Amino acid sequence: MRRAQRYTIGAAAILVSVVVFLVPFAFIVLQALKDPAEAAELNFSWPSKVVAWQNLVDVFTYNDNMMLTAFVNSALLTVASVTIMVVLAAMTGYVLHRRPSRLNPVINFFVMAGLIVPPAVVPTIWVLQGIGLFKTLGGMILIEATYGLSLCVLLFRAFVATIPRELDEAAVIDGAGPVRLFFRVILPLLRPVVITVIVVQSVAVFNDFTGPLYFLPGSENATVQLTLFNFQTQTLNQYNLLFTDILLVTIPPLIMYVFFNRQIVAGMTNGAVKG
Repeated sequence: MRRAQRYTIGAAAILVSVVVFLVPFAFIVLQALKDPAEAAELNFSWPSKVVAWQNLVDVFTYNDNMMLTAFVNSALLTVASVTIMVVLAAMTGYVLHRRPSRLNPVINFFVMAGLIVPPAVVPTIWVLQGIGLFKTLGGMILIEATYGLSLCVLLFRAFVATIPRELDEAAVIDGAGPVRLFFRVILPLLRPVVITVIVVQSVAVFNDFTGPLYFLPGSENATVQLTLFNFQTQTLNQYNLLFTDILLVTIPPLIMYVFFNRQIVAGMTNGAVKG
């Protein structure tokens, strides 16, 4: 009886997943295959003529190859901000767990505040203008790294709890200093959570829409999410190009989740008991 209930629940979960995720994705793909007239009807039907290649060419060449520029900007933004997150969060998580002090409650408060308190757009713009980083990729990198740092610190701190302290003591006896101890001994052991942070935060940064919209205006600074404005305005809706753009933006994060699904689960669950 219990086995039958489990199968029923599993089948229901699969059905819900298909409806929630696969049906919308199939709708996007179908619209991306159509010409402008058929795509404007927004019907869930196979196109009478497949023009997928022409739609791809039009998307990449639209507005002086803006899509190519956007992919380059998004790649640089993602790589740089995630690198900062991994290094700083790994160091912070290690120190918070291995070297408790009176400052730990204060640091933990700010870490939790980073997860709870919503971003303040206007003050952030004012600060960026004051230091000359508004409308620059460098400023956007710092913002993305700051937004994702709290979650990364929590993941690394929980994972460090699973590493025996004896390894630290053995490395110190062998003459390793703090920097060598962390980068040569501890960081390689953090590989599962490092992969988790890289994948999760890369998808989050790559898919961020509001951040670049507020802090990185200008067509020369466009990211892939902002290119959606190219094909939908108050006077013209190019649905075939819009859905082609959505498909292009969706594919990279989807590939990352498909190939690194197990690593994401391992990094999230390891340290859950001790952390």
